[in-house]
Amino acid sequence: HNLKEGKTDIIIGTHRLLSADVTFGRLGLLIIDEEQRFGVRQKEHIRKLKNAVDVLSLSATPIPRTLNFALAGLRPMSVITTPPKNRVAPKTFVLPFGKQIIKNALEAELARDGQVYFLCNRIGKMPLMQGYIQKIMPRARISTIHGRMSESELIGAMHIFREGKSDILLATTIIENGLDISNANTLIVEDSSLIGLAQAHQLRGRIGRSAVQSYAFFLYPAKKLTEKAARRLDALFQAQY
Repeated sequence: HNLKEGKTDIIIGTHRLLSADVTFGRLGLLIIDEEQRFGVRQKEHIRKLKNAVDVLSLSATPIPRTLNFALAGLRPMSVITTPPKNRVAPKTFVLPFGKQIIKNALEAELARDGQVYFLCNRIGKMPLMQGYIQKIMPRARISTIHGRMSESELIGAMHIFREGKSDILLATTIIENGLDISNANTLIVEDSSLIGLAQAHQLRGRIGRSAVQSYAFFLYPAKKLTEKAARRLDALFQAQY
């Protein structure tokens, strides 16, 4: 009601703000963060708004359709190529899944008192993967986070990890946006053949948030890698700098 009457100056929300039943009394500026999360339907709705509204879209990983519009000159684009001060780019490794690779990566990070994001994007597989990691690193403290947990469980698990009370955060792609934990500087993706290129870029952006050298390990099942997935991983490796 306040939006319709123009009594609210700034509203922060999800895709829900683009619903047909949400009306604005005096909308003048629309800022879209993480634009790659918006689908065609939402983008068409935004396009209709553009005649009367200024639109600023932000994305670290623009989706192909948006990028195509920009490169074709159909929409203006500004690129920030200067990294933040004292930020070291992550080193990316694309390797077949293997116990020794995981063990070396975990030992190296924990030896410098750092923390690790370990991504397993199948919730049903997470208990098995937790046992696998615990067997490799018996003394490591592991916490888990995924989308089926309650809000209080999510907050609790993240608080434990943020406070350094756990060494490894076993997670799904729920972590791909918004996390900034400077002490977490190793990312291990258990099966990167299952994630898209935009997701992979976003996940890699969770590490390297400080002046410490960070490492991203995108692992894949050597015998089950499709040609399309192989091309995605090659593009990720080539675009690491």
